[in-house]
Amino acid sequence: MTHTTKFEKPRIGITIGDLNGIGPEVVMKALTDQRILTSITPVIYGSPKVISFYKKSLNIEEFNYNQVKSPGQFTSKAINIVSCWEDVIEINPGKPSKDTGRAALLAIKQACADAKEGVIDAVVTAPIDKSSIHSDAFPFKGHTEFLADFFQVKNTTMCMIGENLKVALVTDHIALRDVAGSITKELITEKLQAFEASLQKDFGITKPRIAVLALNPHAGDGGIMGTEEEACIRPAIIEWKNKGKLVFGPYPADGFFGSDSYSKYDGILAMYHDQGLIPFKALSFESGVNFTAGLPIVRTSPDHGTAYSLAGKNQASEQSMREAIYLACDILKHRLVPSKEN
Repeated sequence: MTHTTKFEKPRIGITIGDLNGIGPEVVMKALTDQRILTSITPVIYGSPKVISFYKKSLNIEEFNYNQVKSPGQFTSKAINIVSCWEDVIEINPGKPSKDTGRAALLAIKQACADAKEGVIDAVVTAPIDKSSIHSDAFPFKGHTEFLADFFQVKNTTMCMIGENLKVALVTDHIALRDVAGSITKELITEKLQAFEASLQKDFGITKPRIAVLALNPHAGDGGIMGTEEEACIRPAIIEWKNKGKLVFGPYPADGFFGSDSYSKYDGILAMYHDQGLIPFKALSFESGVNFTAGLPIVRTSPDHGTAYSLAGKNQASEQSMREAIYLACDILKHRLVPSKEN
């Protein structure tokens, strides 16, 4: 596998996402920023026909591109497009369809295959619609699970990255009723390992301070409101502290975020999806980025969904997509620097 050196512009693959969502719009708007074009070689995985449709309908005039004829033949000073399907797919902004879900999957698979072969250096994924893409070919709950399967990695962690806030999840895309039964000391330990390693390798934090949130209100109040803290969470934290790690908690989530305690830590490990993402999006919505820790490749994504209600109206903000591209570049730079822990 060959990768870009620190002297070259990184080749960032960007999947188009669901064609009827805001993915094409935020990708195109982000890439009209000349600052991005001077620092990366962008490679869109999708279809020139989709780009032409939105270029016209959204009146994005200054968007020229090079259509890639064979793998890796990119023009470094231009926007490159890899065509991932040949058939005509009807585009109806704001309306989910199985055809657009199938197209989104083709783009993801091609980008991941190219990343695996070193044709591109990182993957940035535009939002997909989970109900549209779900099929026998995509029996996953989201990008994170697909990527773990594609790259055959067992311990990946969904992280949300903001300017001064990094949140990782112990459980992610599962029903709330299943959360408590899924949390074990072993799972918490696995997620702490992946999160700490990522903070070191991907963000250059030599000795990260990690806060662990409780599952129950008031951290269980000594077992009155739940036993997970004493049975699973606290033992995992103690074990890590005994290894000399800077891991603290468990903290009740409400007071932790309400008192600004989060600003004292390099990373926060939340027990479930909404516990971590509600405060994160309240604090960092437009600039936040979704990052998958533990993969052999770099993968980022904006922290929003397909936003069908905004699709085709030229109202979507590209800020999170732009931040996702920049974060992918930053992580690539950190991975070129040997960890001080090794």
